[in-house]
Amino acid sequence: MKHLAAYLLLGLGGNTSPSADDVKGVLSSVGIDADEERLDKLISELEGKDLQELIAEGTNKLASVPSGGGGGGGAAAPAAGGAAPEAEAEKEEKKEEEKEESDEDMGFSLFD
Repeated sequence: MKHLAAYLLLGLGGNTSPSADDVKGVLSSVGIDADEERLDKLISELEGKDLQELIAEGTNKLASVPSGGGGGGGAAAPAAGGAAPEAEAEKEEKKEEEKEESDEDMGFSLFD
């Protein structure tokens, strides 16, 4: 990733076809040693290609990738009988009480 970032920085700087030495120079200027194998692979894969076209192609590919959540699932239907909702209400109350107690144990609040 660092090799690609350096390559793209050189491209933004006006160097349309950065060499391995150019990328090494950028990386060494910030104290990073280049990995020869990865750098050679990157240079060979990007050789002769236009960066703007590659970015546009990548953007189109990313647009087709689903992102975000599907939202929460619906609540489960209660079982037959009237006792289930009452039991759930009691459980929720106990959870709320436990949560409040654990907050008190901390001894501080983020909003005080």
